[in-house]
Amino acid sequence: MHIQNFDNENNPIVDVDDEVVPLNYFNIVKLNQGETYTYELMDYETCVVPEHGSIDISADGVSAEDLGGRSDVWSGDPEGFYVPAKAKAKITCTSKSTQIFVAGARYDGDLEPFAIRKDDIDIIQLGSDETKTKRLVKHILGKNQDGRVGRLLLSEQFTSGLGSWFGYPSYKHETDLWPDETRHHATLFFRFNADTGTGIQLIQENEDSLGTGWQVGDGSTVCINAGYHPCCVLPGYDMYALTIKGGDKSREIRHNYQKADKALTYIGIMDMVGRF
Repeated sequence: MHIQNFDNENNPIVDVDDEVVPLNYFNIVKLNQGETYTYELMDYETCVVPEHGSIDISADGVSAEDLGGRSDVWSGDPEGFYVPAKAKAKITCTSKSTQIFVAGARYDGDLEPFAIRKDDIDIIQLGSDETKTKRLVKHILGKNQDGRVGRLLLSEQFTSGLGSWFGYPSYKHETDLWPDETRHHATLFFRFNADTGTGIQLIQENEDSLGTGWQVGDGSTVCINAGYHPCCVLPGYDMYALTIKGGDKSREIRHNYQKADKALTYIGIMDMVGRF
């Protein structure tokens, strides 16, 4: 499912029990200085990440001040704050304005809130211009947070170069077939380094037939519950994707690669797989 850019007025873009990706939650919250926003989700854990600007945030007696601080996604590393299910989060804008991602996965276990500062981000550079796979991945909730998070994986991906791809070699994660594949729903939110930037998100349900696709632009949201789903950016633009993945039975994700693509490798792919 492709959702074009719109003013969500601080209401969830992907709400709880979504028809397409019920394992995911996604909201974008806009605040001006001094304004506050509160939320509480009973069956979803979430991570709050300022897209730009700074916030103070608290949940269950744990707080963090001046979280964020970048001017946009292209200017510095992200920071975040993990909010477990059933915890009431309070967010206050401490900069002139802020736009905040609230990314979540279905999970109702009892865990503790914590802040993710820049030093906690796991950064991977992989691929190359030659193979059209060059990208930078910043794991906000990855291996570094194992044991502190239930089912949520959260990262920022920066695809650059001469028309580069991510999600390639093509893979899917729709069925629980441990250890070969896990069921994870995915929600991606896109930015481009120019409002006119654009990319293509492909969905191929099976290996024996051609799939479909969407043209994604700045502010697009894509929800994926099944199929192989490589994505590319048109040459001349840099593409950003906030990538939310929620597991059904496991936080650890196992990608099932398309047989035709399994022999294709590129710099850093195994390192990337090991960081989830």
